[in-house]
Amino acid sequence: MQKVVKFSPEINKVYFIESHTLIHILSGNGSIQVDFKNYFDWQEKAIFLEKGQYIKFLSDDFMVRKIEFSDENKFYNPEVRVLFKHLISLGYIDLTECDDCKKFLSESVLLEESSANIIDVSSKQWYWQNPFKANKEEYQIIFDTKEIIDKEYSNSLTNRDLVELINQRGYNAQTLIKNKIGLSVRNLMHAKKLVEGQKEIAFTDKSIQEISYELGYKDDAYFNRVFKNVTGTTPKQFRDNFDFKNRDLFTQDIMLLLKEYHTQERSLGFYADKLNLSIKTLAKRVQSKMNISLGQLIRLELINTAKLMLIEGESVTTISRRLGFEEPNHFTRFFKHYSGTTPTEFKLKKYNS
Repeated sequence: MQKVVKFSPEINKVYFIESHTLIHILSGNGSIQVDFKNYFDWQEKAIFLEKGQYIKFLSDDFMVRKIEFSDENKFYNPEVRVLFKHLISLGYIDLTECDDCKKFLSESVLLEESSANIIDVSSKQWYWQNPFKANKEEYQIIFDTKEIIDKEYSNSLTNRDLVELINQRGYNAQTLIKNKIGLSVRNLMHAKKLVEGQKEIAFTDKSIQEISYELGYKDDAYFNRVFKNVTGTTPKQFRDNFDFKNRDLFTQDIMLLLKEYHTQERSLGFYADKLNLSIKTLAKRVQSKMNISLGQLIRLELINTAKLMLIEGESVTTISRRLGFEEPNHFTRFFKHYSGTTPTEFKLKKYNS
């Protein structure tokens, strides 16, 4: 059985994932946050989330379809788990490159049997996208290792202990993972431990000492130092900044300002004045709450607006003028630098998809 819901998510609200879930972005643009990481440019994508994760939408104009899957056994299938068990990014399908996926996720399709089929179709597409440039056997080794890390992260394992556990399955995964993902097994273990620690800090009232012990740290002072080295804030500061219960309106305020003024104003001072903050304070607050710089946010808003205008058929000359570029070629260079493709190539891809 599947539960299918179509809704417009509230900005900055934490949506906890209670079962394996597919989030289909129907419309809207902006950024999303999953497990304390921000992701951008999610138009025409289907995102796969595992039980225990959360998602926040950092824009108020998204319309999404959420499909929750109740058959937990299916997601332990080696062919399917690649969608949900994330390594360094999200499992997703680019719908512009998957005609079968678009067919199952079209506006008119809400049937249960179609929802079931989308998992099989998506897993095939995921392997075709091949995000880590590996063959299927290598992927199974990588995800077997991730299974062990998810199970053992809170135990006080040395790197040797972890490697021995992995090698008991008959292979040495360290070099493979380093080559394909760019991280060591130890890095993956620390990343998992950090995310789970962040969740406990942000979403519970447990003391920092209790959380540190549950994560396998014998000394909470050491946990504080490790946490600050990675995140730039102490656990207490992180809890205060995330402000889960009160839902601080700062993120919403800055995103609304950007939506209204990004085509006219790129000065950090302008946005600081609007919020009655110094430039330094504004920059620090954006970085701590959104894990991105204000300059990057402005550029992303410009890119998203440009893409929408290109899809609507506006010329490069018109877009460059409306977005405040002195010359069309300046806009073209900007667009290619931050999107990886020229405006003309982007428009052709959309028309032909």
